[in-house]
Amino acid sequence: MAETATSEVLRFDDVSLHFDGTPALDHVSFAMNAGETRVVFGAAGSGKTMMLKTAVGLEKPDSGHVILFGEDVTNFKESAMFAIRSKVGILFQEGGLFDSMTIAENVAYPLLNQQARRNGDGPLPEAEVDARVLRTLNFVELGNTLEKFPSEISGGMRRRVGIARAVVTEPPLVLYDSPTAGLDPITANLIIHLLIKERDSRNTAAILVTHRYQDGHLMANFRYNPDSGQIEPAREGEGLGGVRTKFFVMNEGRLVFDGSETELRASQDSYVRKFVKY
Repeated sequence: MAETATSEVLRFDDVSLHFDGTPALDHVSFAMNAGETRVVFGAAGSGKTMMLKTAVGLEKPDSGHVILFGEDVTNFKESAMFAIRSKVGILFQEGGLFDSMTIAENVAYPLLNQQARRNGDGPLPEAEVDARVLRTLNFVELGNTLEKFPSEISGGMRRRVGIARAVVTEPPLVLYDSPTAGLDPITANLIIHLLIKERDSRNTAAILVTHRYQDGHLMANFRYNPDSGQIEPAREGEGLGGVRTKFFVMNEGRLVFDGSETELRASQDSYVRKFVKY
């Protein structure tokens, strides 16, 4: 069943995680609902990627609770995480594609391997997998790359294939780890437009880790219009001060800022202000 507009998809309750006594996450708390976006800024090693890993059980907190789709998964064994993790799309840094697989095979991988997407008789039918793969690659405007290998396409195109693989199962929550890193501004903006399109066409919740203030600004202030097929400015009340997109700033594992873009811009904290670039 699709998540409704008010469904809570993820909650951290006072989550802490340490490595050799050093905090990777330090008493982090937040909650988000379907269709909402969280844009995460922070210096290297501040806990951004660790937040994503902890959200899907790839790292286990030392204390606190992680609630994913209403289930407390804090102490789930790895085998118990398979089904619930399959409801989360993940775009790894640099795209994380398999070099030995074609683009179509890369995108099909979650459909063929995620337990929750199998029916009672085994894997999804091949024809259905093929149809979903083509539909999703068309969604990211790469429907003509099915038989190519990652080495045969550009870095920006590989990132778009990574998005396709993350969303091919139509997950209610998608985690994007630095999707625009290393890309030129035009390509980076195209990537963010695709993230907006995914969020608004399916009411998907998204966490976006990024170093680009522009990424967060676009996510907060633009919406996908299915009638025109275009990315357009958000309606009045949905932009800077709205709550559907909130901004996080991480520092040494702590969530030191949690608020709207208006509040982010108004912050006088010297560390927080490092990430505000008009």
